[in-house]
Amino acid sequence: MIRFLVLRTAGIIGVLLAVTAATYVIFYVFPADPARMACGKPCTPESLAQAREFLGVDQPLWVQYLEFLKGLVAGRTFGDGGGAIVCAAPCLGYSVQHHQPVTTLIAQTFPVTVSIAAGAAVLWLLTGVAAGTVSALRRGRLPDRAVMTTAMVGVSMPSYLVGLLAILFFGFTLDVVPVGSYVPLTENPVDWAFHLITPWCVLALLNAAIYARLTRSQLLETLGEDFVRTARAKGLRERTVVVRHALRTALVPVVTVFGLDLGALLGGAVITERVFSMYGLGALLIDAVGHTDLPVITGVTILAAAFVVVANLVVDLAYRALDPRV
Repeated sequence: MIRFLVLRTAGIIGVLLAVTAATYVIFYVFPADPARMACGKPCTPESLAQAREFLGVDQPLWVQYLEFLKGLVAGRTFGDGGGAIVCAAPCLGYSVQHHQPVTTLIAQTFPVTVSIAAGAAVLWLLTGVAAGTVSALRRGRLPDRAVMTTAMVGVSMPSYLVGLLAILFFGFTLDVVPVGSYVPLTENPVDWAFHLITPWCVLALLNAAIYARLTRSQLLETLGEDFVRTARAKGLRERTVVVRHALRTALVPVVTVFGLDLGALLGGAVITERVFSMYGLGALLIDAVGHTDLPVITGVTILAAAFVVVANLVVDLAYRALDPRV
């Protein structure tokens, strides 16, 4: 296990280095010049040179990239003298558009995204696995048809449409849920959950449909395996056979998909945040794209990649608990 963790950690570092290099090069050879955007209008040659020096883009690209990596580990200083801005490690750059370090912007918006992602993920995992299990155990019967029909509808509907319909019906018509606001968890846990219940349910409805179909197919396949027949032949109760033997094995691919989905969602629930007017990482990224704020685009992209690779590591560790044969 220790050897596995060491190798996977080294692999994660290698992947993140490759992602940071690719992301940095792609965005910083983009025609948009962050220094010119910081210079404003009118932009004299002297002001443009000062902006380039302040942002550190007056050096060769490889030197800029090394400075970027150094900032991730040891922090970075933009400018000098009394106007210098210190960006503590891990420094992902400085946004002239917001006049703040990218790390600060991410720290301000990340609680919104993680609140949406965590609550929705728990709902869709529990609901999807439960629905898929019931469907598999009642194959061909009414519960199976009902679950699969609902799953088909959920898979087919776009998230923005479901979100808008939920706001229209529950927020405006029935007026039972708040619309377009976020309350921090530290301020009021009850209001925090109450304001998030609609986006949680919308995301859970759409994703649980996929998990129900996946759980059903995997469980049906596992129930036909030899070790399941052996467990039944030993006289074990059907609940024990299904839960402790078949379902644990069937959940391996489900956990794999869950790790990827959760990692991607933590990188920014773009559509959900826009629909429900919540300013998280997704909304921050959209605004950065609209204003060509390259440091923010780069920082959020790298953070999203980090979430995905770390989620993969957690999933691999979960395999041992679900199915030691893996």
